[in-house]
Amino acid sequence: MKEIRMVDLLGQYSKIKEKLDYAMQDVIENAVFINGPQVGLFANELADFLHVKHVIPCANGTDALQIALMALDLPRGAEIIVPTFNYVATAEVIALLGFKPIFIDSSVDNYNLLIGAIEAAITENTRAIMPVHIFGQCVDMLTVLKIAQKYNLYVIEDAAQAIGSKCFFPDGTERFAGTIGHIGTTSFFPSKNLGCMGDGGAIFTNDDAFAKKIKAIANHGQSTKYNYDEIGVNSRLDTLQAAILRVKLTNLSTYNQSRIDAASFYTQFLEAYPFIETPRTAHWTSHVFHQYTLQVDANQRDGLKKFLETKNIPTMIYYPLPLHLHKAYQYLGYKEGDFPNAENISKKVISLPMHTELDNEQLLYICNSIIEYFKN
Repeated sequence: MKEIRMVDLLGQYSKIKEKLDYAMQDVIENAVFINGPQVGLFANELADFLHVKHVIPCANGTDALQIALMALDLPRGAEIIVPTFNYVATAEVIALLGFKPIFIDSSVDNYNLLIGAIEAAITENTRAIMPVHIFGQCVDMLTVLKIAQKYNLYVIEDAAQAIGSKCFFPDGTERFAGTIGHIGTTSFFPSKNLGCMGDGGAIFTNDDAFAKKIKAIANHGQSTKYNYDEIGVNSRLDTLQAAILRVKLTNLSTYNQSRIDAASFYTQFLEAYPFIETPRTAHWTSHVFHQYTLQVDANQRDGLKKFLETKNIPTMIYYPLPLHLHKAYQYLGYKEGDFPNAENISKKVISLPMHTELDNEQLLYICNSIIEYFKN
């Protein structure tokens, strides 16, 4: 059996090596390493794939979030609603820009922000909601949009874990994660469903005015060379990374299907066991399984992780502590017990290997090893 990896980027590379090597060599031989033609071509191709009007590439997913917020021109101290069971980037950029993160709880069923908690968190200072599409499936964006419209709020989507996932609406329409709110963002970190070979990110919008402003902010605030209309940043996707992403984008649907197939194998094997809670997919979304995350008894989780290590099976805990309990965010005044779902989930979750190269032999070994632990 092949070595089991949490993410098998080498295996993925080996299958498209010839195309990737050609794409990279072409960039090297043309020596246009910054803002080369591949950047614009990739932006257009990703826009076509996602059916969104504008894609603005940038240096990484955190920059994408920061630039999106900068484009809103919010007043200092503006409150922005964000889930506490989440990677730190969303809260981080809110705080760095002088705004206030307002944490809310998460759903125990799908790990996304708890829809029923949004309205209670809204005050006269609230200006935006930042739904994060956790682990590969969409937040209930229909309800988020209704709430945002009711209170005149912006919606900034973090789709870094869900590129290619679709949100289904009652009228029969489907829209990709990141293309539903006012602005969407993603990351091309190597382990993402669409990942490059370094850092990269992008911002999505269907709004022409936002697109123009975002492009300027990402390029030092320039509208034209040496004309600075905005306070901006320097955030560019390297030409080399754009060339790599162009190749991988052509495989994204296949990559996502490979993840879905692996997830189906896990679920069919593990769902019969009452001591294991397999992931649930909400009825309003498809799931592209950036992570395959189980819940097990909190007293068993760490023991399971250590046992699987002895079997050479890597696992990860996403996320071991909700953001409101971290030292960096103590100034906000939250305390243990404020968000019981998130606090409970964080003690029970464990993510299994999930990538495009998993085979049935590996999946069966992982599943049998999990059952072996609980039967001992």
